[in-house]
Amino acid sequence: MANLWQFFGLPDPEGANNSKKKTKSKTTKPQEDVNQQTLIPIAEPVPELQIPAEPQEIKQTNPLKNNNLVAVPLGWKGPISADGEPFHDLGVNNSARRSFPSRALRYVAPDEKKRIPTRGIGQRISTGDTVIVDLRSLVHMDAHQNACRRELKMMCEEIGVEVFALDAEDKLLMIPGCDVIVDRGSNHLGLNPLM
Repeated sequence: MANLWQFFGLPDPEGANNSKKKTKSKTTKPQEDVNQQTLIPIAEPVPELQIPAEPQEIKQTNPLKNNNLVAVPLGWKGPISADGEPFHDLGVNNSARRSFPSRALRYVAPDEKKRIPTRGIGQRISTGDTVIVDLRSLVHMDAHQNACRRELKMMCEEIGVEVFALDAEDKLLMIPGCDVIVDRGSNHLGLNPLM
């Protein structure tokens, strides 16, 4: 009965027959080397291929029926897997570079002198940018907050857009840019009357 060592083709380290095999193999080994010949491969001439004069029709089998492969879409320029299916390599970026966005969402807060740049905001709004003005830093300056709101409202009336309050205290204001649509039906936006 064969053991585990013989199964893997290794000598049995505990077997008694192992020492007898070693002595027999040592005595027969030099004789085998003397009688053994080495074979050198000889290059055979390459037979010439004969090309038939008439083109033969090649019978094409449908790979979809035989191997359950997916047909490659027409115009496919991407790689194909080993199974013959189109392969979408997500690491390759083939898309054309998109143009830089023309509109932006801008956040404006009062500067260190507690001023709001209404002229710059007006220019950005006329180009289509939406501006959010944060007056929360003017916590103890109610009169200055009202003056900033009035100034923003006058600027928006000149441009032709409206000011919307995003919080109940009217300290976070949104001014949509030109050609920006604001849904008033599902959102309650608006600025409390200033006067």
